[in-house]
Amino acid sequence: MVDFTVLRSLLEPRGIAAKVTAATGISSGNISDWLSGRSQPKAEALIKLADFFDCSVDYLLGRTDKQEVNR
Repeated sequence: MVDFTVLRSLLEPRGIAAKVTAATGISSGNISDWLSGRSQPKAEALIKLADFFDCSVDYLLGRTDKQEVNR
């Protein structure tokens, strides 16, 4: 199971979840399910989130503490 501590911290600022939903098309229900552990995001959703937050998928998954993307 993926630890979404990083994603949770990125989504804490008030109103950011609505911006994520609008920009990525990912529903707030899906995000809520991921954060509660009821489901896991697919790779496509993780890529959209990484693009939105300008970070790597590995950072979102807690596999690295380096937020910057290698391009």
